Amino acid sequence: MTSPFQSVRADAGYARFRFRWNSRGLRSLLMHRYDRYLQRLDLADIETWQLADLGLTPEDVRRECAKSFWRL
Repeated sequence: MTSPFQSVRADAGYARFRFRWNSRGLRSLLMHRYDRYLQRLDLADIETWQLADLGLTPEDVRRECAKSFWRL
């Protein structure tokens, strides 16, 4: 016969494991979005002649930099 305390401890351990996994996933998600934000700042600083070498127009850059950091 198992006591109710054993099942509670097992469930609590699972909840801690699940929280750690979610916190790592959240941290990774935030790091990717912050990186995207920094890339858009760098893109905004590129000169027009450099944009032409990349095959971009100033309108493309304005459109991309106007996006929020959470949008792809």
